[in-house]
Amino acid sequence: MSFQALLASINGIVWGPITLCLLVGTGIYLTARLKLIQVIRLPMALGLLFKPAKGHGDLSSFAALCTALSATIGTGNIVGVATAIKMGGPGALFWMWLAAFFGMATKYAECMLAVKYRTTDARGQIAGGPMYYIERGLGLPWMAKLFAIFGVGVAFFGIGTFAQVNAISDALTIAFEVPTWLTATVLTVLVAAVTLGGVKRISNVAQKLVPAMSIGYVLACVWILVGFSEQILPALGLVIESAFTPLSAAGGFLGATVAQAIQIGIARGVFSNESGLGSAPIAAAAAKTNEPVEQGLVSMTGTFFDTIIICTMTGLVLIITGVWSGETAGAAMTSAAFALGGSAVVGQYLVTIALVCFAFTTILGWHYYGERCWYYLVGERGLRLYQVVFLVLIAGGAFIKLDVIWLLADTVNGLMAIPNLIAIVGLRHIIIAETQSYFARILPNQTLDTAY
Repeated sequence: MSFQALLASINGIVWGPITLCLLVGTGIYLTARLKLIQVIRLPMALGLLFKPAKGHGDLSSFAALCTALSATIGTGNIVGVATAIKMGGPGALFWMWLAAFFGMATKYAECMLAVKYRTTDARGQIAGGPMYYIERGLGLPWMAKLFAIFGVGVAFFGIGTFAQVNAISDALTIAFEVPTWLTATVLTVLVAAVTLGGVKRISNVAQKLVPAMSIGYVLACVWILVGFSEQILPALGLVIESAFTPLSAAGGFLGATVAQAIQIGIARGVFSNESGLGSAPIAAAAAKTNEPVEQGLVSMTGTFFDTIIICTMTGLVLIITGVWSGETAGAAMTSAAFALGGSAVVGQYLVTIALVCFAFTTILGWHYYGERCWYYLVGERGLRLYQVVFLVLIAGGAFIKLDVIWLLADTVNGLMAIPNLIAIVGLRHIIIAETQSYFARILPNQTLDTAY
C-alpha cells in the first residue's frame, strides 16, 4: 500500500461517522441549549467588535479576532471550496453551511472557555486554549497534552504550512511564472520576519491585512454575482437539491453520492472555519477582557465571516459560472470562474493576490497556535527548535503533491478536533451556567429562560 493510500484509509477513519456526529452533534446541542445564540446574539456580537479593550490580556478583542481570522481565512476559502465542490458536487456547499451554522455555537463555547480557564505563563504572557481548559476544567492533563501534540501536528503538517505554501507557490507559478524555489525562499524569509516578533507583531499584521483582503475579495465576488444575477436562485436550488440527491458525472465532474457531499462538505467546512478544532480559543485567550462570554460572542463572528460570507461567495461564483463541472481544480478552478465572470486578467491576478494574502496570514496565525501548543508541552527552552522546524517546513511545503497535502491536513485536523470536542461536551454545564450568569447581569429585566 502506498503512503497516499494509507493516509486515505486513516483519513476515512478519522473523519468517519463518530467524528462527524461529535462535531455536528456538539454544535446542535449547544445551539439548542443556548437558544440559537448564533442567531439571536449575532447583532450584539458584531457590536462588541468595536468595544474598547478593557481587562487583563495581551490583545484587544478585535486584534484577537483578527489573529484568529488570519489563521482561519486561508486556502480553505478559495482552494478548499473549489475542492469540496469538485469532489462532492454543489451539495457540499450546503453541508459547509450547516457545519458553519452549528459551528458558530461551538466556536462561542470553546472561546468562552479559553478566557475562563486562561492563565499566565513564565514569561508573563497570557496562556490559554483547549489544553488549559482540558487540564484545569476537566482535570485531564494527559488529554490536554494529546491535544497539544495534535495542535503542533496541524501547525507543522496541516493548515499551518503545506496547504498554504503549496497554494501560494502554484498560484504564483500559474499567474506570474515565479519559480517554486524563489517562492519558497521569499516566503520563508517573510514568515521569519513576522513570526519571530511574537503575537503582537502577528496581530499587527493581521489587523491590517485581514479586513482589507476580506472586503476586497467579497466585493470582487459581488461584482461577478451581479453580472450573473439571474443564475443565483438556480444555483442555490442546485446546492440544496444535490445536498440530498446523488449527482451523476458531467464534464470533468466524476459524480458524487450524498455521503460524499456530506463528508467532504463538513470536512472542508471545518478546514475553513475551524469551529470545534480548538485553534481559535488559543488566540481568544489573549484578548483584553474580563468577560469570557463577550469574547465567545466576538469569536463566533469569525465562523460567520469565514464560511457564511466568504465561502458562500466563492461557491456561488464557481457554480453560476459552470466551472465546477469542468476539467480544472483547486485555485485554477476559482481563477477560471473569475475569468469567465470578469476577464481573464482580473480572474488570474485577483485570485492569485487573494490566495497569497489569505494563505500568508494563515501561516502567521498557525505559527502562533503551534507555538503555544509546543510551549505547553516543553516550555520556553524548546521554542527556538519549534521556530526552526516550522520555517524548514515552510521552505519545503511547495514541493509536495497537492493530493497528499489535503489528505494530511484533513487527517491531523480531525485528530486535533476530537479531544477539544470531548472537552466542550464535558464542560457543557459550565458553558451554559456562565452564559446564563452573564446575560442575567446585563439584561436584568429578562428571565433566565429568555435572557440568552
